[in-house]
Amino acid sequence: MESELLWKYADTLTVYVLAGAKWVLPVLAVWLLLRCVRSMLREKYEPEIWGWLEAGDGSRAALKHWECVIGRAKSCDVVVDRSTVLKTHAALLRDDQGEWRLYDLSGGGARRGREKDEGKGVPVRDGDRLIFADVTMTFHDLNETQRAANEKHRSMPGMLVSQGLTLLILTAFQLLLLLEYTETLSGDALTGASLAFALLALVQWCYFLLMRAIDRRGFEVETLAFFLCTLGLAVCISAAPEELNKQLILLLAGVLLFVLLGWWLRDLHRVKVLRWPVALAALGFLALNVALGESRNGASNWVNIAGFSLQPSEFVKVAYIYVGAASLDRLFVRRNLFSFIAFSAVCVGALALMGDFGAALIFFVTFLVISFMRSGSFATVFLAVAGAALAGFLVLTVKPYIARRFAAWGHVWEDPYGAGWQQTRALSAAASGGLTGVGAGKGWLHTIFAADTDIVFCLLCEEFGLIIALCSALAVGVIVFFAVRSAARGRSSYYVIAACATASMLTVQLALNIFGSTDILPFTGVTFPFVSRGGSSLISCWALLAFIKAADTRQNASFSVRLASRKAPKTPPKRIVREGAEG
Repeated sequence: MESELLWKYADTLTVYVLAGAKWVLPVLAVWLLLRCVRSMLREKYEPEIWGWLEAGDGSRAALKHWECVIGRAKSCDVVVDRSTVLKTHAALLRDDQGEWRLYDLSGGGARRGREKDEGKGVPVRDGDRLIFADVTMTFHDLNETQRAANEKHRSMPGMLVSQGLTLLILTAFQLLLLLEYTETLSGDALTGASLAFALLALVQWCYFLLMRAIDRRGFEVETLAFFLCTLGLAVCISAAPEELNKQLILLLAGVLLFVLLGWWLRDLHRVKVLRWPVALAALGFLALNVALGESRNGASNWVNIAGFSLQPSEFVKVAYIYVGAASLDRLFVRRNLFSFIAFSAVCVGALALMGDFGAALIFFVTFLVISFMRSGSFATVFLAVAGAALAGFLVLTVKPYIARRFAAWGHVWEDPYGAGWQQTRALSAAASGGLTGVGAGKGWLHTIFAADTDIVFCLLCEEFGLIIALCSALAVGVIVFFAVRSAARGRSSYYVIAACATASMLTVQLALNIFGSTDILPFTGVTFPFVSRGGSSLISCWALLAFIKAADTRQNASFSVRLASRKAPKTPPKRIVREGAEG
């Protein structure tokens, strides 16, 4: 009798706990998101200073980037208000070893003393006199001792908002999510889900401890990515539990690639060396896709290798940004822009041949962002848009299934058993979830084709509720906002362009997935970053995250940014100069 009462009380308690978990999960998701946003925005940023240019009247202009444009235009890093100076007159570039070079952009109006730039730049050292038309300025470099001393005056991220506590909130979210699955899973399925969440928690904490061990303190972007991957694992458990092991393996591969690429981006010289080999590899992936791609729903973008179905076009995204981003010494050489345009045309053309309209659109928008940042010309962008409009018309003519998708746009309820089959079911399921969802694994949308990929946002709405679904979209939005915000302070134009291109790629991908599944935009069948099931997309998203980390120049925030030397000086240091100081 007593045992029966205990079981009864235990069952009642379980019911209350599960009911409470449905409300606690959204609270934890919102709390985690707010903490990350607060940590990202509350830091008072102080610019890095790498050197100075001193005019004849004693005034000084700080060199706040590794690549600084000098000219009359207000957008230049160093503005010289003299009619004889061109809008973009010259550029000063610093490499990873601290060596500076002067590049003439005016056709002979910039030099170091009497030495002119012959196309490869002129070495510049501390105390050199630089001449821009009829303006003479003296270059002052900062040695490592001065640089390290200046960094002490910059703010330290992660001190106002504890990153460890934020990660602990994410771990609690994962435990509660697993608790919900105890009601719908049992036996081997529940064991597999438990091991999956345990492994994910282990990976995120190991990464956190590793970064703290090397004195890195900024984890907001990675925490948001792990939050999205948590939802991705939940989607896989609900919709395709037999694919859970593969998803975990590819998740680990993505995190490893993120760390390796982030480390690689620390050195711009080796990045430049591999630019064209990476471009050839990307073209090879596309050729493999065109030749051996398996057609699914009209798009031949899948290749089967050793039991894994891969989308090579996802890896081409990473290579495209790696190749397309350019450092300042390449931005003003027109043939480099033309080479990139040709590379872009081949990539988009191959995607059109494969019938992957969504990926082609993502690549095209990213191309517009990169080409504008490289050229600064609206005319270039206008010509690209005009060409794309013509190409889009041809694609709609040649690929009738894409034309059918556009025809169904905004009319899915007129044909709920035909062209509107997926979206009408997705909208119905999303509406049934309410604010907190029906519960993990309790929905029915996962039985519909592509519920865990193309219409995954509606699956999140159904099982976990509108609040968590919106938090997942906002998490990507926060990463994008942080990328653009950090890019303005990037050390090199390469990091700036790469971060902004990544932000545009993630934004378009997110918009096409959410608005396509809800019939606000045409249904293009692209994945939700980090959440949709599919290892190729997951790996590429983690790799793209490395470009955002490389643009983060907050003190000790990114492992992609080298710390200043901490060695004690052998000679007494010179007087330290900070922004705003005189002489």
